[in-house]
Amino acid sequence: MDIKKHLIITGNSTVSWKDAIVTAIAEASKTIDYLSEVKILEQRAIIDGDKISEYFVDLDISFTVDLDRKETH
Repeated sequence: MDIKKHLIITGNSTVSWKDAIVTAIAEASKTIDYLSEVKILEQRAIIDGDKISEYFVDLDISFTVDLDRKETH
């Protein structure tokens, strides 16, 4: 049986929404083990003049809970 947890995170980039997504997942994977899925909840951007200056994405990332992990105190 797999148990999954979900976290909502926000990524940002000055390049693109795709870069914001990829960067957010890469950073999350540094401290969260067993990442398994991502759902894009929202995309938005800041406009400076006539161009987008920063892209933002809200992501629902899920990861599998390690049921064999030993508790440490």
